[in-house]
Amino acid sequence: MNRKLGINANCLVGMSELDALDLIKAAGFETFFSDAYENDAVAAIRKKADTLGLTYEFIHAPFHHINEMWTPGDGYQIVFDYMKETINSAANNGIGIVITHVSSGWNPPPVNDLGLSRFDKLVRYAKERGVTLAFENLRLLGNLACLMDRYEKMENVRYCFDCGHEHCYTKTICMMDVFTTRVCCTHIHDNHSRPLEDKVNDHDEHLLPFDGTYNYEKMMRKLDEYNYTGSLMLEVNQSIADYREMTHKEFLATCYERIKKISQM
Repeated sequence: MNRKLGINANCLVGMSELDALDLIKAAGFETFFSDAYENDAVAAIRKKADTLGLTYEFIHAPFHHINEMWTPGDGYQIVFDYMKETINSAANNGIGIVITHVSSGWNPPPVNDLGLSRFDKLVRYAKERGVTLAFENLRLLGNLACLMDRYEKMENVRYCFDCGHEHCYTKTICMMDVFTTRVCCTHIHDNHSRPLEDKVNDHDEHLLPFDGTYNYEKMMRKLDEYNYTGSLMLEVNQSIADYREMTHKEFLATCYERIKKISQM
């Protein structure tokens, strides 16, 4: 199955997402996503992407203080407003998907009615603006599953499959077997997993594929099994020690070589 190959636009050290697009296109990529969420920045990126013939596939909403969504008081308003602003920027610029986290850390606040009511508002708002919200897997399957079940009949709520998070946080669970055909996009990177008893340290390394221990052949079989037709999207960063000595072009060429290899499995 032919799938578009993509990468996060903020992957290069010392280069803005906007300026990185030329090199991303030259390396062979067809699609990308950004962490930029303010409308003017998103509009500028979209304009340049259209000129280059790149697909601006989705925006990753800010997730700092995401646990505040589940706690009493007004602390949630900051991250809530960030997510709402991201939805607006996506809608204004014809970008169909916004990625969001559900919670953070090994011991986030429990799922509760207050937090659910806040996510309800975001889901309804995204629907009104014609945007899909894609919830990303992190540490706790139960928190994600709760929201995915709650919005099962909402066509604008889907799932972002992050293979690296699966490997280091929930490696005994095949996330594709849980959310099957609801996946609409991917985050692809590598790490060395973690000891199952380690619930303190973060092993989310965001290495290039094949520099860790993730099984990409199994991943591709699962994507094929559930008829996933979307892109294969890298989420990596040149700032990691192993890649700092590479030039921007060398790093992107290596990235493209790795994701191309995965696509051919």
